[in-house]
Amino acid sequence: MFAIFLLTIRETLLQLDRELFTFIQTELSSEKIDWLFILLRNAITWIPLYLFVLFWIFKKHRKFAWQFIFITLVVFAVTDFTSASILKPIFLRLRPCYDPELPIKVRDLVGCGGRYGLPSSHASNHFGLASFWFFTISWMSNRKWWWLWPWALVIGYSQVYVGKHFPGDIIVGALLGTLVGTLFAILFRRWLL
Repeated sequence: MFAIFLLTIRETLLQLDRELFTFIQTELSSEKIDWLFILLRNAITWIPLYLFVLFWIFKKHRKFAWQFIFITLVVFAVTDFTSASILKPIFLRLRPCYDPELPIKVRDLVGCGGRYGLPSSHASNHFGLASFWFFTISWMSNRKWWWLWPWALVIGYSQVYVGKHFPGDIIVGALLGTLVGTLFAILFRRWLL
């Protein structure tokens, strides 16, 4: 009985995810702005942001800079490995371009990628960085870099817009990244501050 209940919830969530994906792909998209979302999901676009964070940490907190950079790389590695190599093979959730139940043709703007998409590695990586940076910088300097959250969210949304992921893939990736980033921020604080 409980297994049937879980299966019903799973199917309901999958259907809602398909409907939201379809809405974004049909009602919230336009060829006039496709270039913007392709650009937003590209790692090269964010190099100025990464350089700014490097500059800021060396200028304001030089004594913690190398540890901050090291943990940033560890957070990225953990979120990427966990999402791509552990969770995607467990969940086996098809990407939109492979989903035979999807009622529309996917606007596949950047290529489909691997067969499975849950969780989104882009979302887990960027929410991991956002949460690690947000909490660590807040503890080090009492600054609240709230803009990190919309930054990660825009990257996640762009993954849905270009056709690579369902919204649920982004949500699970965001939760994973936030958890990992927060845990490493706590470890960083206990280690150094």
